[in-house]
Amino acid sequence: MNLKPWWGAALLGALWLALAGQAQGQAEPLETLRAERQAAESRDMARLETLLEDGEALQAALDEAREAHADVEARHMTLQAGEAELTERRATLEARQAEQGDDLSALLGVLARHSGELRDALADSWLTVGGPALPPRLDDAEVLARSHLETLGDALMALTAETGRVVRLTAPVADASGEIAPREVVRLGDMMAFSDGALLRRGAGEGTLATLERTPPDVARRLAAFQAGESETLVLDPTRGKVIAALAQRPDLTERFHQGGAVGYVVVGLGGLGLLVALVQYAYLLRVSWAMRRQRRDLTRLREDNPLGRVLLRFRTLADEPVPEALEARLDEAVLAELPRLERGQSLVKLLAAVAPLLGLLGTVLGMIVTFQAITVYGTGDPQLMAGGISQALVTTVLGLITAVPLLFAHTALAARSRQLACVVEGQASEALADRLEGRGSHDTHRGSDDHARALA
Repeated sequence: MNLKPWWGAALLGALWLALAGQAQGQAEPLETLRAERQAAESRDMARLETLLEDGEALQAALDEAREAHADVEARHMTLQAGEAELTERRATLEARQAEQGDDLSALLGVLARHSGELRDALADSWLTVGGPALPPRLDDAEVLARSHLETLGDALMALTAETGRVVRLTAPVADASGEIAPREVVRLGDMMAFSDGALLRRGAGEGTLATLERTPPDVARRLAAFQAGESETLVLDPTRGKVIAALAQRPDLTERFHQGGAVGYVVVGLGGLGLLVALVQYAYLLRVSWAMRRQRRDLTRLREDNPLGRVLLRFRTLADEPVPEALEARLDEAVLAELPRLERGQSLVKLLAAVAPLLGLLGTVLGMIVTFQAITVYGTGDPQLMAGGISQALVTTVLGLITAVPLLFAHTALAARSRQLACVVEGQASEALADRLEGRGSHDTHRGSDDHARALA
């Protein structure tokens, strides 16, 4: 059976189908465009028929078209006039630039550079707070004009005059809590500005001022008095705030105390305890001194509110002691019993006076350890990293010495007062003992003379 005619017919049929599909795919966009064109023509014919039937609508459409055409014509004329003006200006600038030559072009470049540098230098200046405007930038200027020189000269003269003025103005100021409110500000030329005794600095926002973290108390008092009109004395910092900022960073006594750390707290606590004990004991010794003076004025009425009265009362109970040595020993025992009360607290005060410098030395060693650790980690490039350890080392030493000195004075005062009272008690007791022994000896001698005379008789 021969299959070649059949294969040929099949191939011809497949080719015919492919060509028919391609023709149909190309006919679809044509049909779409044809349909859209017919729809647009239908709309236009319907609108035209409507306008032909309605004369007023046709006339309104014509008027609208005429107005639109007139607007387009006017705009076209304006654009042509602007183009002509720009062309003329360009020609004028080219002519002026050609006349000026390279010298004036170089002068314009120098002027533009200096104007930009001046604006950059005065961007953070106090002159911009309530002062004249800065000179404009001339980077976009193509040709040097007379107005450029006049504007720059006037700006320089105004800024120079502003440096010698004291200006009062109202500006938004941010306080330490971050709250911004309008406040009266006094500006001293280009040096500094302050408000209500607080020095100001430039804030984060444009045109916003902020108070410094800390103003020295003396400076704040003088500035507040000057602003209120109560004084003509004014604090000036020729370094534009650097000296006052350094003074503001100087810590006060409270901050110095906190720099000592835990060792400093311990030293001051022990010093306070020692002084309290010394004051209490010294007050007790003063009361005892007053009581003993009253007792010495009247030895016939012995009282138990003072050591002298108690010792003498004890001595009277021992008057019948037959042995003088035993009587003296009992009297010494009574005197020694009063000494602990008179010397109470002295040992503690002396101990704290000796321990305080040692604790200060301990704080010094700990501070140096912290300093060397900072050097090991961060190096020696930033001295502020070592300032904490050095401050602790020095402050603890100072606190130890400051604590030890008054404790030594307190111990000396207590020891002198107690020794004086003990000497008075011992002296009065010895006097009483001597009077008792002398009286007993004279009585025994008189009794022996009577016995001898009786024997002779």
